[in-house]
Amino acid sequence: MKKQDPDLLLFHAPLLRQGMTTPKAMRDVLYALAPATAASMWFFGLSAVLVIGSCIAGAVLAEWLFADRQARGESLRDASGILTGLLLGLTLPPGLPMWMAFLGGFVGIGLGKVIWGGLGHNLFNPALLGRAFLLATFPIAMTTWVPTVGDGGFTSVYAGNLALPFMQAQIDGVSSATPLGMMKFEHDVTPLTNLVFGNVSGSLGETSGLLLLLGGIFLFLRRDLDWRIPVSILLTVAIFSACLTLVDATRFPTPLFSVFSGSLLLVPLYRAPDPFTSPVTPRTPPAGELRSLGFQVPAGRDAVTAGALSPRAFGHTGFTGTSLFIDPEDGAICVLLSNRGHPAQRETDMRALRRGFHQAAARVLA
Repeated sequence: MKKQDPDLLLFHAPLLRQGMTTPKAMRDVLYALAPATAASMWFFGLSAVLVIGSCIAGAVLAEWLFADRQARGESLRDASGILTGLLLGLTLPPGLPMWMAFLGGFVGIGLGKVIWGGLGHNLFNPALLGRAFLLATFPIAMTTWVPTVGDGGFTSVYAGNLALPFMQAQIDGVSSATPLGMMKFEHDVTPLTNLVFGNVSGSLGETSGLLLLLGGIFLFLRRDLDWRIPVSILLTVAIFSACLTLVDATRFPTPLFSVFSGSLLLVPLYRAPDPFTSPVTPRTPPAGELRSLGFQVPAGRDAVTAGALSPRAFGHTGFTGTSLFIDPEDGAICVLLSNRGHPAQRETDMRALRRGFHQAAARVLA
């Protein structure tokens, strides 16, 4: 007897459109980042290749070691390990030792992806977790910046790249502050053309804001990202920067400087649209809660507030189960602190927990 297909198929994220698979989506992001990666190699030479290659090697090795034997080939073919290593490498200083970059990629996959159950189950972005680990473990190396290679050519390598594990390398001849550091401490504003085209000191991902934007447009045309996510983030940065500039133009950067300096463009274009964590629709089913600008407006008794707060209430829910809701009508602020993000992965109905919490808070406030 032939087994019939089930009437209901359940899949974990990413829930992509028909014809789009996870490997295709990963490859699209790799293609989008290719020009910016090439620019980092142009400005920082062979050191960019060593740092990025070390990150990718660490990520792929962790993917291969920790994956089940049967699923090992599939986990490597989806290119998520390569993409994690590349995204991590673009956030690192060009002079970082290779072994640190390798360790960051390994930890990013091991603690940021595999420990949660693999692709689609991770609570955190593996590349960002790897960077957070490196920043907490090696703060000096992660905040030591070097200038572009200039006349040294592509084959020049920063001394720090070749440092042995837990050993101090020879100090590079010249250090250089990032545009943000120069703006803050020296009140020296980097020309916008340098920020756009990438001839500045900083992380490998700061090499060219223009190429990062072009890569984001490519992802939009490929329907790999929702335009609302990057536009809302960039507009928020631009609006707040404009307000601060009106207060003190000599102290605070302009909106364009804020957008193109640092690795900001990597966040709204390549990290925030992550299909595992980004919203799929503007409204959250089943209650139809409207989300915008980092907040949500609860709707009806099925919402996380269970109808206990007034229609004017608004709030924000966190990844680990936390929530913050403000009710201007009653003058109440309800804060729920929790920690769902632990390796035990116990299933918890956070919506039911939040509804019970807000109902109890409403009884106390009544």
